Amino acid sequence: MWRYVKSAFLVGIDVPGLGRIPLNALAACGIGVLGFGEHAIWLLGLGIETAVISSLAFNKRFQNWVDATSFKRSDDQVAAESAALLKVLPADSKARLTKLQAKCEQTLQMYRNLQSDEFEFTIETNREALKKLQRTYLKLLVARQHLVELDSPDAEQGLKAQIVNLEADLKDSDDSPGVHDSKTATLNILKKRLNNLARKAETLEEIDSDLTRIEAQVDLVRENAGMQSKPQTISADIELASDLVSGGLLGDDLAEVRPNGSSAHSRRRVTEQ
Repeated sequence: MWRYVKSAFLVGIDVPGLGRIPLNALAACGIGVLGFGEHAIWLLGLGIETAVISSLAFNKRFQNWVDATSFKRSDDQVAAESAALLKVLPADSKARLTKLQAKCEQTLQMYRNLQSDEFEFTIETNREALKKLQRTYLKLLVARQHLVELDSPDAEQGLKAQIVNLEADLKDSDDSPGVHDSKTATLNILKKRLNNLARKAETLEEIDSDLTRIEAQVDLVRENAGMQSKPQTISADIELASDLVSGGLLGDDLAEVRPNGSSAHSRRRVTEQ
């Protein structure tokens, strides 16, 4: 809640040539200065500031806007990271992403066609929400490709054979403590690799479900935008079947995508950033 209060106090407008001006903070400073001449102004100003800040901080639309903009990053940085991730994707995955991006842009264009300053706040919030959905979608595609490129089915049999041989070796050998510890550590690694391969199919199925979930979400948003006379706030909070966010595979930054084969049966909520 503190960050909503802080954002409400610092809320402002963009002024050409000056950047963003925190109107509320400046007003508070002005009230503070005027109060030295008439102390009653301080009490009046405190009441006004409390009303303004609380009305914004507890407003759901304002909270959604804060959640969306708190994770905004430079367009150049996001574009560079996206380009790097796209290199690992096959043509069909790239086409799938392009199709989703086109639907998101079409949705935003429907909002822009309303040409009303009244909806500017909602449109900006929705733009950030759609960008978040696209980032999550890209991360899932990359995570899926990482899993597809893991060892072939033959590798599972090879790992099982290595584990059996190494367990027999540890049981029957008279190795020194150092060598024994090294072989035990190797055995643990092989077992973890085998466990990852066993979960590969399950994780791929979960990721495919998540991709379909996001596609359906974007389709719904696009259809609503075409049928409604005013934009409705888009929620970027979605339920993922795969445990890729809390497991560390899908960090907030695009650059944090990495393969680790983790998954879970519990569902995780994606919130930002």
